[in-house]
Amino acid sequence: MDKCSFCGRIKDEVDLLIAGMDGHICDRCIEQAHSIVQEEFKSKGTFDMKGIVLMKPKQIKEFLDSYVIGQDHAKKILSVAVYNHYKRLGQKVEDDETEIEKSNIILVGPTGTGKTLLARTIAKMLHVPFTIVDATVLTEAGYVGEDIESLLTRLLQAADYNIEAAERGIVFIDEIDKIARKGDNPSITRDVSGEGVQQGLLKLLEGAVVNVPPQGGRKHPEQKMIAVNTKNILFICGGAFDGIERKIAQRMNTKVVGYSAIEGTAHIDRENLMQYIAPMDLKAFGLIPEIIGRLPVLTYLDPLDPDALRRILTEPKNAIVKQYIKLFELDSINLKFEENALDYIVNIAVEFKLGARGLRSICETIMTDAMFEMPSNGHKQFTITGEYARSKVENAGMKLLKAS
Repeated sequence: MDKCSFCGRIKDEVDLLIAGMDGHICDRCIEQAHSIVQEEFKSKGTFDMKGIVLMKPKQIKEFLDSYVIGQDHAKKILSVAVYNHYKRLGQKVEDDETEIEKSNIILVGPTGTGKTLLARTIAKMLHVPFTIVDATVLTEAGYVGEDIESLLTRLLQAADYNIEAAERGIVFIDEIDKIARKGDNPSITRDVSGEGVQQGLLKLLEGAVVNVPPQGGRKHPEQKMIAVNTKNILFICGGAFDGIERKIAQRMNTKVVGYSAIEGTAHIDRENLMQYIAPMDLKAFGLIPEIIGRLPVLTYLDPLDPDALRRILTEPKNAIVKQYIKLFELDSINLKFEENALDYIVNIAVEFKLGARGLRSICETIMTDAMFEMPSNGHKQFTITGEYARSKVENAGMKLLKAS
């Protein structure tokens, strides 16, 4: 009688029995073998952490230049910080050698200036596990929301549960400004989604062994935990810090004492106060001093001017215009954009202060009808003119935005 060569069950005791050259295997053994193979692949992972080819800071900046337009100051700071971090990981640890501490980074800048894009591009260059998490959903343990440890759950998932790879990855914490406490003074009531989250982040940023629930969610005593050491994880925090310019202006005005001091402040660029940001401004905004100390690399991103927005449309490797041209190419349609159409898109983005993120929403408004009709009407050539772009924007809800 036929039976499984692995477990010995006969044909009547299983749902399926598959015959091979010299034996048989049942459906239960197939499922068990499949789970074993999956676990083995998870443990090995797809990231070769020994094969990281670390470029010099200038080479890192050149790589960033091909994806991110402008923001030269932020790219220089980020390039040096990332280079030093991964150089530190390659350091051979000996008893008598100086131990280099990691330098986490905080990026401050208006929405749509490229904070997330910079972090994502760095991870793409290094080919290390990378995850973007939103600080707004985090709360203290025991409250509705996500635990702080969920940051590391996402990183583990990005690393295919390869713990060694995850412990050398990058975590980008977006909207870090949304967990600021309401004022400069400590909270007298329980601030579970603000100051409480900041205090919970301290151990992660500095470096500690954290027990992480592998599937996310709340911790339970019976749940199997994965121990992750955050000592070598690079944390990059980003936030718009809307209104921090007022804190900067107040700080700079306090230095105005006497006529000579007034002359010294005459050269201050009041259109871009963000360039004068200092750790004390973050404290005044509502970040606790302990967390500012664990984010030693502070840099800012400039607001995007019309020239930068115009370049963002066409120059990067994944420029928005190139993406639409590629989409139409897949339907064998030759798409072209006239210069006045591109200028019009930039003007709308500047008018509504949407930043680079707003360029795509404006392009979608202009392109929707063309993307709906062109694949069916048989035309192989289409040109977006300034008049066409204006008519589509005005027929859409953009007029309502102007009215408001």
